[in-house]
Formats: sequence, C-alpha cells, structure tokens
Amino acid sequence: MLKVSIYGASGYTGQELLRILIRHSQVDITAITSRKYKGISLSDVFPVFKDLTAIKFMDASVEEVIPLCDVVFLALPHGEAMNIAPKFLKAGKKVIDLGADFRFNDVETYEKWYGGHASPDFIKRAVYGLPELYRDSLKGADFVANPGCYPTGAILGLAPLIANECIDNSSIVVDSKSGASGAGREPQLGSLFCEVNEGFKAYKVGTHRHTPEIEQELSILAKEDIVISFTPHLIPVNRGILSTIYGKGRTNLSMPEIVHIYEEYYRGEPFVRIQRPGVMPNISSVRGSNYCDIGITVDDRTGRIVVVSVIDNLVKGAAGQAVQNMNIICGLPENLGLDIVSLFP
Repeated sequence: MLKVSIYGASGYTGQELLRILIRHSQVDITAITSRKYKGISLSDVFPVFKDLTAIKFMDASVEEVIPLCDVVFLALPHGEAMNIAPKFLKAGKKVIDLGADFRFNDVETYEKWYGGHASPDFIKRAVYGLPELYRDSLKGADFVANPGCYPTGAILGLAPLIANECIDNSSIVVDSKSGASGAGREPQLGSLFCEVNEGFKAYKVGTHRHTPEIEQELSILAKEDIVISFTPHLIPVNRGILSTIYGKGRTNLSMPEIVHIYEEYYRGEPFVRIQRPGVMPNISSVRGSNYCDIGITVDDRTGRIVVVSVIDNLVKGAAGQAVQNMNIICGLPENLGLDIVSLFP
C-alpha cells in the first residue's frame, strides 16, 4: 500500500483528492494538513465523508509529514509549493504539485506572470503531468507539475490539430467557461452566490495566468512559438469547463476526416472520449469524472475548425489528473481509483 499525504487538504481540490483516494485500493491516506482545521475530523469539515474515515486534519510541518508518506500531493496556492516541494524531494518522496510553481520550463516565464521563484533549480526536474502527452516521461518520475484546469481542456482539444499540422497556428482562439468552484473554497466577492447566480461574465481577458501554460505546451507540439487569444468566463454552475476552440484550417479535410485524426491520436487513452461527427459534448456528461470529452466540426463557410472540449475542473482539471499521474509514476494501473461514472443529471 502506498502511504499518501495531502499537504493543504481543506480546499475543493483537497476534498476531491480525498473523494478519489479514499476508494483507491492501493492507497493508505496517512496525513492531511490544514492550519485552519487543525485537530478537526475530516467529516466535520466535509460531511460527505461521515463514517468513511476517522482521519483528522493536522497543522504539520514538512518534517512531520515526511516520515508518514511515500507520495505527497501539494494542494497549495501558487508561491507556497516552491518552498515545500524541494524538502519532500530531498527526503526521497514522490511529489505531485497541483499549483503553478513548477509548470513552466523556464523561470522567466513563471516570474513574468506570477512573481519571484524561490526554487528555480527544481523547475527542470518536474514533469508536466498531462499523461496523454507525457506518459513516457512520467513513468518513474518523482516530481510532477499537475496542469492547470483551463490548460488541460485547451491542450487536449488542440493537440491533434497541432501535431498533424491541420490549422494555422497563428489563428487559435480559446474561449472557455468555468464553474464557480474554479475560484476555490476561500470566500471571495466574485464567487459569492449572488454574484454568480444568473450571471455570465468574462474575466482576466488577455491577462489570465493560464495563457502562457497553454502556449508553452502547444509550442512544444508545433516546434514553433504559438501565441493564442484566450478568454475565460465564469458561469453559474458548480463544476465544469467548456472550451470552444477556433482555428483556421490549413487543408480541406472534411469533418469525418478530422474526427478520425482525433480518434487515432487518442486511441487507447482511457480518459479522452471523442464524439461522433457533429456531436458536441456537455459538461453535464463529465461531472464528477476524470473524462475529457471532445467534439469537432468544420465551418465550411469560414474555413475554421471548431473544437469543443469539456472536463470537470476539479477532476481531470485537478485532483483526478493528479491521481492519474500518481498511478503512472508509481507503476499502478492508470485508471485505478478513477473508474468513476459521471454524475447525471
């Protein structure tokens, strides 16, 4: 059994990790930390866990958690994991960071969008944790930078087109809509019920920090620098991200041909589902699951290829993908603990 700890377990991502890991047959959850809820039972903070576990939150230092775990998930705000991950790594632990601190291949990009970095020497050690693109690099790794939620949906939606040179790389527009849980569990004015309910707004237009992460991974696929237009929106639902992606076609491929390209690119992938030609996915079909559903169409009038990808931002966009990465780096079946049917309605 793997001894697994979650450092920073009281947010939505921490809760979602616990929901998945508590039914994982090869995991023993040994420690969950929270300064705010020190000494309080998990089920008193999240009643969904009542009678499923007796574990309590700890306000523990890294040094206290190190002997308790083989694998540690860092579910912390950006800027915190950079001071903590190196300590676990030096102690020989496997680390999966769900924040942004180690997602970039160079420190300059991180510092431009997020601020100073305290552990730049560890950036190259982290493997970007998108299994569909980096599975071979993840096998045997000890440090994973889990992708952001918006990047996961956008990159998976675009990867087959970029890899097969189907679109003009200078024409890419990513228009994404996210549920309110993406803002986290800490109270914020913009995510209060009355602010979100019956509303629909764009935010951080042209300035969202996930933009360079998407561009980095698409540029690697294209072997050239790619710059995109990315606009996120907040919609009044709890979970889910729907990304509508536009790109000018380079060829005269038909919709069935492009769908076939996607089916071949993701053949054998356990968590990517390609829709039939002309069928568009719905966030309601992935809620609570680790799936990414993708639909494709061709707008013959404009020559644009339109891709729609949907994920649950808390699962494939965060905790589920993190567990998928844990399974890979620890040599376990990739879908272990993740064979969850989506909740509908």
